[in-house]
Amino acid sequence: MRLLLGIMWLLHWLPLSLLARIGEGVGSLLFGVMKSRRHITLTNLRLCLPQLSEEERHAIAKQHFQAYARSVLERGLLWWAPESRLRRLIRVEPRVPLDTIQSGPTILLCPHFVSLDVAGVATVLETNLCSIYTKQQNKVFDEALRKGRSRFRAVRLFSRGEGVKPIIRAMREGLPFFMLPDMDFGEKDAEFVPFFGIPAATLTAPARIAGATGAKVVPVIATYLPDYQGWKVTFHPPWENYPGDDIVAATRRMNAFIEDRVMEAPSEYFWAHKRFKTRPQGVPSVYGKPSP
Repeated sequence: MRLLLGIMWLLHWLPLSLLARIGEGVGSLLFGVMKSRRHITLTNLRLCLPQLSEEERHAIAKQHFQAYARSVLERGLLWWAPESRLRRLIRVEPRVPLDTIQSGPTILLCPHFVSLDVAGVATVLETNLCSIYTKQQNKVFDEALRKGRSRFRAVRLFSRGEGVKPIIRAMREGLPFFMLPDMDFGEKDAEFVPFFGIPAATLTAPARIAGATGAKVVPVIATYLPDYQGWKVTFHPPWENYPGDDIVAATRRMNAFIEDRVMEAPSEYFWAHKRFKTRPQGVPSVYGKPSP
């Protein structure tokens, strides 16, 4: 891991156009050899985008591997490049919503696009925040990740096992909660809500925390700019009348919003995750075994 981090540090000095192409080359290689992840990716795409041909889904899957591998190498820029370079490469639209954050509790809702770390950097360049953090198995990488994410400003990190109480306290102290809402963590604190028409175990925490704190929910999406120019981080307007009286309906509203954003950059969504791992009782797994 130390060797890998050293390579990432060396590569971060390269122009982004060259670094990105190297990442895409690595992604193409991984697409050929990582049969299990390729199978998961293609299964998700078949379920969610049945209107596309098999060839179109295969192309998106390969582009996803390229985009994801590129994002891993580009973390070197996020962790070590000077602030001035990052500000040139990150286009924020329209701006980090400091007025919203300063007016009261705020949830920055960031779905799993491959460049989500860029959204975090764009935010901490302007304000402190809190978030949930999953400790990495490799201690060296865990330390690098923590330092990289908090090198501009202090970031208060909580483990998922601590529950929501420390998050709510931090929000009431003025820290926006940078939340990743769309992974399958099982049935606990989740509801089966459609995602592209497929029942998906979806965390109800965004709606529950917003309801408990009166927080404004501001979606933030990070995607690539064309021609290797950098990244675009879009802060959408706060959702009106959210969550309302129906937590399940609010959770469905969140998934529908993510669906729309996925269709704007389909290869950049994190398809390699088993989004439908948890199934309703009696419903078989959708993943099975990959073809040899």
